[in-house]
Amino acid sequence: MKLDTPTVAAVSRTAAAMQPYSPPSTGAQIDLRLDANEGPISACSLDVARLVAELGPEALRRYSNAAPLERLIAARWSVDPAQVLVTAGGDEAIDRACRALLAPGREVVLPVPTFEMIARDAMLAGADIVSVDWPEGRYPVEQVLDRVTDRTAMIAVVSPNNPTGAVASASDLERLSDAAPDATLLVDCAYAEFADEDLTTAALRLSNAVVIRTFSKAFGLAGLRVGYAVGSAAAIRAMRGAGGPFPVSGLSLAIAERAFAQASERLPASVARVRVERERLAALLAELGARPRTSQGNFVLADLDDAEWAWRALAGLGIGVRRFVDRPGLDRSLRISCPGDEAGFERLCSGLRAALRPQAMLLDLDGVIADVSNSYRLAITRTAASFGVELGSDDIAAAKAEGDANNDWILTQRLLARRGVAAPLAEVTARFEALYHGHGGMPALSSAERLIPDREFLRRLSRRMPLAIVTGRPRRDCAQFLARFELMDIFRAVVCMEDAPAKPSPEPVERAMRLLRVDAAWMVGDTPDDARAARAAGVVPIGIAPPGESAGAAQAALAEHGVARILGSLEELEEMLP
Repeated sequence: MKLDTPTVAAVSRTAAAMQPYSPPSTGAQIDLRLDANEGPISACSLDVARLVAELGPEALRRYSNAAPLERLIAARWSVDPAQVLVTAGGDEAIDRACRALLAPGREVVLPVPTFEMIARDAMLAGADIVSVDWPEGRYPVEQVLDRVTDRTAMIAVVSPNNPTGAVASASDLERLSDAAPDATLLVDCAYAEFADEDLTTAALRLSNAVVIRTFSKAFGLAGLRVGYAVGSAAAIRAMRGAGGPFPVSGLSLAIAERAFAQASERLPASVARVRVERERLAALLAELGARPRTSQGNFVLADLDDAEWAWRALAGLGIGVRRFVDRPGLDRSLRISCPGDEAGFERLCSGLRAALRPQAMLLDLDGVIADVSNSYRLAITRTAASFGVELGSDDIAAAKAEGDANNDWILTQRLLARRGVAAPLAEVTARFEALYHGHGGMPALSSAERLIPDREFLRRLSRRMPLAIVTGRPRRDCAQFLARFELMDIFRAVVCMEDAPAKPSPEPVERAMRLLRVDAAWMVGDTPDDARAARAAGVVPIGIAPPGESAGAAQAALAEHGVARILGSLEELEEMLP
């Protein structure tokens, strides 16, 4: 069967809308998530275990009943319960509104950028999207009204807007309603608690408005997936029929009921905390050279010269923020949620300073400054051979990639043990050192070491910021290399084996920071231990593949441990520094 042109277009549009929602990821391990605008943890202080015990198994056995929560919500907004629909998050409320109130051939006027699910759900309902630019500032009422036609079925108003934080006003809603009485005003108030003006009451005075709200933001209950819609009884009835009868679990409803009933006690302090953080965050971003947009959400959107670097650098520190890919006008932007607690906020601020305004550069020695493929690495293989064990460079690289492998004496002993040879560490160390420094007329392997970067590059770098060496080498070996290649005067601090526990402990990195008297830095290393030590010390981890190893394997190991960037050569730092 040959499809006609309108059908082909509809299929293409639907296929585009059905691409799975998948925010970009660096692959780093994130433990401070500020990329999804979840509410502050301080807002969610309910004793959930006690509540579950009170409910008993019957609450889990039976299908859920949203009517009690809908009555609470109706009382809060002074409407009839028939005007309230509880949904699986605000997302499902938007989806139901689009399914119930849109149709093929109708249009949705959508100021952009905005919450991306609105366009997706509208396209799945067969509607066409009419975009109006709204990068920041006041809601573009005039431009929206200019695009209203007899095909307009819905006008979207997200206030505060996601991802910009810009807002609309009650008078904006009134003008839209008067000019387009037959269109639905979809008023998304997900972040209303953080705004100067909550548009819910104003919107509910209008006969053609449907308000979307959620428990995911100010209430800090995103994991429950509870949201709701409030509108005319006719619109809510249509939306109720546009989905399943039990969209939210009974347990989620019970927790949401308790949280809603206690909102006046729990929310004000956490919301006030977020508002303070929002202003402090915007000020810090401006101080660091970014351009934050004015926001009334629980987040700040900022434009940066290199948004991808900042995104990856923060991820290297375990901090997740939102990067936008293929979103017009947002390619240089990051959206950063306010954590809502002092420890998280201070960590965020320190991370931003480290990413955008490093005060020092810390460098591992082996594999970064010194090519040790024919010295330390060869000493490992020859020491193992002296015990009757054959090791290859791949064996050593794999062991380094496992981590906790900063001390080559201990690493050699470990590799011997894996081959069934139990060698005392003192004996392993003695044989290793004899090979490295030379013994009995044998040439010293240390003489085969070479300088990897150009010396003049290191001098240029040192003129831009203080440099430090953070190495697991004994001090004697380190001093020998630095003296041989005339590098002593380039590094203001040198931290060696004797000064602190071995990496991946953060202590050698922290010691270097104290010696330099700085609190924001980058560190370049060639192993996962370097990356782990830097991250734990709040220093941005950068990786580089050491000479003599498979670049692909080394880079994969570094990437797995979340380095912010993998350098092809150390000289790339000159272009990266602000």
